[in-house]
Amino acid sequence: MNLRTNNLAKLQKIHFDVLVVGGGINGAVSAAALSGKGAKVALVDRRDFAAETSQESSNLAWGGIKYLETLEFGLVRKLCMSRNHLIRHYPSTVQEIRFFTTIEKGFRFPVWFIWLGTWFYWLIGNFFTRRPRYLTRRRIRKDEPIVNTANAVGGFEYSDAYLHDNDARFVFSFVRQAMNNGCIAANYVEVVSAKRSHNQWQIEARDTLTKKILKITADVLVNACGPYADDFNRKAHVKTEHQHVFSKGIHLVVNRLAKESRVLTFFADDGRLFFAIPMGAKTCIGTTDTRMPTPDAQVTEDDRDFVLTNINKRLELDTPLTRADIIAERCGVRPLVTKKDKGNNKDWMQLSRKHEVEANFERQYLTIFGGKLTDCLNVGDEVARLVEDMRINLRFPKRRWYGEGHASVREDFFHQAKLMDLDSYTAPTSHEQLSTRFWRRYGAHALELLEEIRENPAEAQVLIHGAEYTRCEIKEAARREMVTKLEDFLRRRSKIALVMRKDDIRASKGIREACKILFGKNADKKFKEYFTR
Repeated sequence: MNLRTNNLAKLQKIHFDVLVVGGGINGAVSAAALSGKGAKVALVDRRDFAAETSQESSNLAWGGIKYLETLEFGLVRKLCMSRNHLIRHYPSTVQEIRFFTTIEKGFRFPVWFIWLGTWFYWLIGNFFTRRPRYLTRRRIRKDEPIVNTANAVGGFEYSDAYLHDNDARFVFSFVRQAMNNGCIAANYVEVVSAKRSHNQWQIEARDTLTKKILKITADVLVNACGPYADDFNRKAHVKTEHQHVFSKGIHLVVNRLAKESRVLTFFADDGRLFFAIPMGAKTCIGTTDTRMPTPDAQVTEDDRDFVLTNINKRLELDTPLTRADIIAERCGVRPLVTKKDKGNNKDWMQLSRKHEVEANFERQYLTIFGGKLTDCLNVGDEVARLVEDMRINLRFPKRRWYGEGHASVREDFFHQAKLMDLDSYTAPTSHEQLSTRFWRRYGAHALELLEEIRENPAEAQVLIHGAEYTRCEIKEAARREMVTKLEDFLRRRSKIALVMRKDDIRASKGIREACKILFGKNADKKFKEYFTR
């Protein structure tokens, strides 16, 4: 019986302290925080974990320097502290990166004023990162020759952080951590109805793959449905003070543009920050900010033209980028929180990117509105605190629920990896050592991968050519990562679908074997399901 099938059975057998609905970053950290503190937790998502907004971000964990312009100093301070916290406790995954910013003539603020702002930003962040640096036109051309300085007046360099792997992989690390602490999680489970009866929530859910109906009970219900939180509140007949409005953001992934691992930052024609973000051997370019009436969004020709036009203006490329250069696209909506009586009156660009957790103590119900990946640990702590306040008989120990694991485990892993010369198996095309990648992706479970390679060195071979995934990693995904569809693995447990064209993945040596490992006798069916869409 595989992990998902086993968990589906447990969902109906156990009465839970908390059911979390929605497996994006807010739901994942809620489940991780609650289970890490000892609560009996279930987590379900109608699609795969992180399949909505949480897989469409910029892959950045940043303090929000742009919010200084709207004088949200408290929010910037909080986000900077959260960024620092992530870097400190996830050093293999969340890492400092330099933002190389160019200011053009006629910009709404003089360059010296923005330069002072970077120092204030550094101050607000407790000087945690490297200090800012002023850039003259000459310095910009010397450090980043690819940048077009014809209309530049100068610039600056400052630090924030980025995710070494993709955002969806980071989200799943919290889901995995929650399951390690006893959480019963299942993807492709949709809540059909939610009713409060006899001092508990009676949930009717449906396995969207088999159409089987599941009955789940819990004392507390957490709505972490992201952009669909308002829809779920209506389904649960819960009224709230807040609501969401939606902003569409898109990114285009192309071959690597700059040699240095910096985020090239500009102000686009519409005045918004615009990035070229390194993604291994690729570059992710964006983003847009388009108001949307619903959470459902897709990339349009205008979106593509906006991104391509802006990047071609600001970089000196041998050949301008065209649609033919696009390897992959990311498109999602940011759910922005606002009060219901004020949502349509505030200036669109002035809406805050903060989160709100609204609690209904009478009905034992929480709704998480808005939020950013950077602030995820605060969301987890806040949800745990509110659940504890709701339940008289539930008292949590004062212990930390997040982080990469104990230092002694890390030391043991790298000691064993060195003894067996694991890094000698690193593929020639890889940009990092195999030991570093194993620890970042799997933590303590990476020790089991070492054992498999000791027994059979072929387990260290890259299986899908063009992607940095070894045979034993794909076996690990099959065992522990609830890969239900091929897209789950290619797009969310890994970033293969972001850095390889679909036709290249299909033709890649090893993709068929990977499907066999992941899906057994259903391999052909899952292969066709993905590649015939």
